[in-house]
Amino acid sequence: MQKLPPIEIMGVPLARLTPAQAIETATDLFEGPDPAWIAHTNAHTLNLAYTDPAYGDTLRRADLVLNDGKGVMLAARLKRQPFPADLNGNFFSPLLLETARDRGWRVFFLGAGPGVADHAAAVMTQRLPGLQIAGTRDGYFSSDEEAIAAVKAANAELLFVGMGNPLQERWIDRCLPTTGARLAVGVGAFYDFITGTVPRAPAWMNRIGLEWLHRLALEPKRMWRRYILGNPAFLWRALRSSPGPGARGETP
Repeated sequence: MQKLPPIEIMGVPLARLTPAQAIETATDLFEGPDPAWIAHTNAHTLNLAYTDPAYGDTLRRADLVLNDGKGVMLAARLKRQPFPADLNGNFFSPLLLETARDRGWRVFFLGAGPGVADHAAAVMTQRLPGLQIAGTRDGYFSSDEEAIAAVKAANAELLFVGMGNPLQERWIDRCLPTTGARLAVGVGAFYDFITGTVPRAPAWMNRIGLEWLHRLALEPKRMWRRYILGNPAFLWRALRSSPGPGARGETP
């Protein structure tokens, strides 16, 4: 499949790639001359970027921005520029780790609560025998230098950062060049999900785009504003600049 042109949603350009194309692009970035990083953007992320222009600038500095979740999938379809697949972090991260295993990349897990990254490393090395986890570090540190030193000491090449939005993107943008890593990826709650620290929604809810409802039911006090207010606001903001039918690169 030929690569589709990116789509701009609320000022942030998102790649429109198949899973294979996304892995190929990530591999090219890893092998490039300079450290590079990948951001995942969902409705919540783009709402944050809309209200915080500095965070929007951070996302635009990412070397690859991937679509995450049914909200941006719906917005792109309504704008007549659909994504080939949902490249959310929980789907894409294991694919990238499989590539890391096959190519011998040294991986570092940074973020989440105490012990969670360690547990995530154990889960993934069991699922992907031969995967090299060079080190782990939770997301509770008093200075950037603590985390940077841990990544450098491990000689890590692929860095997963799970601190939530917007902290993880800002941290990567600020600190990646001094970690020694070749490629960094913001992975959100990936560690929590694969370890069962945060239960995943049933498969049928994921298929029809209702995973957000499951998270809302689990954490209503924390999530109600993000979903009940945030989802309609995102669609309204995203579609205000809709190119309408016949957009370039779209199948009629």
